[in-house]
Amino acid sequence: MTVEIVNPATGKVEYRHELLDGSGIEVRLQAAADAFPAWSARSLQGRAGVLEAIAMQLRGRRQDIQQAMTAEMGKLKAEALAEIEKCAQACEYYAGHAADYLQPQQVDTEAHRSYVRYEPIGCVFAVMPWNFPIWQVFRFLAPAFMAGNVALLKHASNVPRCADLILEVVRAGGAPAGVFDVLHIDNDQAAEVLRDRRVKAVTLTGSERAGRSIAANAGEQLKKCVMELGGSDAFVVLDDADMDKTVEAAVKSRFDNSGQTCIAAKRFIVVEAVAEEFTRRFVEAAGQRRHGDPADASTTLAPMARADLRDELHRQVQASVAKGARVLLGGEPIAGTYAGYPATVLDRVGPGMPAYDEELFGPVAAVIRVRDEADALRVANDTRFGLGGSVWTADAARGESFAQHMECGAAFVNSVVKSDARLPFGGSKQSGFGRELAEHGIHEFMNIKTVYVA
Repeated sequence: MTVEIVNPATGKVEYRHELLDGSGIEVRLQAAADAFPAWSARSLQGRAGVLEAIAMQLRGRRQDIQQAMTAEMGKLKAEALAEIEKCAQACEYYAGHAADYLQPQQVDTEAHRSYVRYEPIGCVFAVMPWNFPIWQVFRFLAPAFMAGNVALLKHASNVPRCADLILEVVRAGGAPAGVFDVLHIDNDQAAEVLRDRRVKAVTLTGSERAGRSIAANAGEQLKKCVMELGGSDAFVVLDDADMDKTVEAAVKSRFDNSGQTCIAAKRFIVVEAVAEEFTRRFVEAAGQRRHGDPADASTTLAPMARADLRDELHRQVQASVAKGARVLLGGEPIAGTYAGYPATVLDRVGPGMPAYDEELFGPVAAVIRVRDEADALRVANDTRFGLGGSVWTADAARGESFAQHMECGAAFVNSVVKSDARLPFGGSKQSGFGRELAEHGIHEFMNIKTVYVA
């Protein structure tokens, strides 16, 4: 089967690539199984050396990788380069910290000796999205490598060159054959891979629909899975917020990566006392985002990754307006572009509107006005999602108390929500389960074994 890759900035076909057939999949599955014993037996120092070399390769190939990201999914050049550097740093982080995270834990019992040890489980199948095509992969791959696991990647169909470049840098970093490989396959083939006995676990970053499908398949096979699904993060503005910093952060959190970020701020919940000022200043600042060629340094708002995604976002905007939302900025596809959508701000958003109830995966902000702090918390938690959220206030203690009551996997005070190799990352509710990154992330795909010596 042939897949066409369309440049979202031009609408032109960049190239075509072929999906693997059954024999190609079998070769890679068996290679992973064959590679696991030696890789898992390699010392932590040896695996760390490979990760450090991969970090060097990422930096050395950053221009090639950036160009692929920009051509395939439309990422701004500066954002792409920052993403690549973040991946290199994650590799270095796990190379430097895995020994501590994997140290056997002694437990005092009546036994002569009892302890917990961490053992790799084998081949982890990763199903990854296009919006952060390098970071999403290394977020799971760096800890999986240091754990001693091997991995197979099914990347999003519109970023095959990104996937191939990841494979190139991993191999150039010294990873043995079979330890990591890429499967250019469709969803039906992915389901078959997950059912294969040589695959021991699966990690997915993607939509709720994809998560349900993968989790059901994994459950049928009794295989461990980690799910990072959608988000509709609250950005809560209390009455004492520093408005300069809050507005600047709001624009960055909503419109970076053209709004195509799971942990982007999407619902701007503002107490009535400051709603007029915040909304006015937010609209002014958002209006400065300039749409254009993502390879042009002057562009500050990239096109969306695909035309169908732009069309779905616009449907959500129109449906929200039909139910009473007000368009303060943008609100129409950019004429003459393949997948362009402007920075858009909707005001007077409420329950029953897609902008309130659904995830808006693109450059559209939903402003929701609330009476007071208690009402803000109620609205922040009035969602089926639970990935992240932030609260903005001059009183750090007030913000921390608010954050502790937010129903999500990551609550930030006076900072945009972000993923960081040093902090566990994951969601609650229908945003998924399991954790990536930090110590929690490296343990997700390990056998946590109790050893008891009487």
